[in-house]
Amino acid sequence: MYDTKKGTRTPCTILQVDQCQVVASKTRAKNGYWAVQVGCGYKTPDNTTAPQLGYYEAKGMAPKRHLTEFRLTPDWFRVGQFVDARSNSRGMGFAGGMKRHGFAGQEASHGNSKNHRTIGTNGPSQGGGSRVHPGKKMPGRMGNERVTVQNLRVLKVDNKLGIVVIKGHVAGPKGCIVKISDAIKKDPPVETFIEKTKRLMLERNVGHEERLEQARIAHMDLKEMRKQLQMVG
Repeated sequence: MYDTKKGTRTPCTILQVDQCQVVASKTRAKNGYWAVQVGCGYKTPDNTTAPQLGYYEAKGMAPKRHLTEFRLTPDWFRVGQFVDARSNSRGMGFAGGMKRHGFAGQEASHGNSKNHRTIGTNGPSQGGGSRVHPGKKMPGRMGNERVTVQNLRVLKVDNKLGIVVIKGHVAGPKGCIVKISDAIKKDPPVETFIEKTKRLMLERNVGHEERLEQARIAHMDLKEMRKQLQMVG
């Protein structure tokens, strides 16, 4: 993003909110904690199990590709707010000790034959139990780990396009799933913004309780119909 007044440019990452919907609400009386279950993406009914189809049918929505839980709603974020982004880093396959852990390698002097990039000894003997201790840095699979990038500032929020632009970078390749939430090391949004967000959410979803009740009634009717067909068959 470019600031024409100051003449500066800011590297940013565009995150798309893909068909993001609140699927369920968790309460302390029923579940022991307060949270909302949010789903994103689309999943074909052929690749969805029967219990999951019934779960989404009762909500009156299409099956979701991914489900997660937040203690906030999707329209929570605002410009200037700090968030934490969690995602899986890019997988790089099997790597040696020099690439994976930054080892310096062995000397390339006389007598060292085809052993320049090996890690050397890895199991102490006398006094160490003649074994490899847990956590030893060795060659192995590199990347594809859960990474959290903290304190990223929100630069833009566009509900029509369904995007959130944040300053800096997030871990993972293009198209990966990123979970963003309020930064734990920064102050939460002010109460006035929270009340405004709740009011806008209710205005955008007029009659949501009636639609949800109609979906539940239709779900029970379809469930009874499927039960009768199984008894006849």
